[in-house]
Amino acid sequence: MIPPALTHQFTLETPVESPDSGGGFSRSWNPIGILWGAVTTRSSREELAGLRPAAKIRHRVVVRSAPIGSPQRPRPEQRLRRGDRIFAILGVVDHEMQGYLRIDVEEGPFQ
Repeated sequence: MIPPALTHQFTLETPVESPDSGGGFSRSWNPIGILWGAVTTRSSREELAGLRPAAKIRHRVVVRSAPIGSPQRPRPEQRLRRGDRIFAILGVVDHEMQGYLRIDVEEGPFQ
């Protein structure tokens, strides 16, 4: 089997929640590492974001594996960023090729 071409650079980000002045929390994103990956588009759909239609696109990203518990191993509550593009992580599983992970992500405008 041919190894995937990891040609796309992503920043792995994790959520940080801070108390706000109204008794709730605000969420910001903290970069925790750089991952190189191969990207394949899987599907797309349109839905409303506010009052305007917006595309939601699902991709599969393959990256080098990291041990469970490692900060470099992506988790579903995290996201990937590539420039202005944001990819919410939906799931992470071992790839069929040993030493890699498959990350299912959704790209689109997020509220």
